Amino acid sequence: MLHTNNPIIKHKAGLLNLAEELGNVSKACKVMGVSRDTFIAIRSLSNKAGLML
Repeated sequence: MLHTNNPIIKHKAGLLNLAEELGNVSKACKVMGVSRDTFIAIRSLSNKAGLML
């Protein structure tokens, strides 16, 4: 889990963590109020940055 004080990063990390916890990307996106396209973009950027969330 990523620890930060930045609320934007917390929200994005929370989305990725929730999707992993639920095992369902669509459900996580619905709960967090973001599109699947946004999820894919966040996951792609975190993978490029080498973050393992």
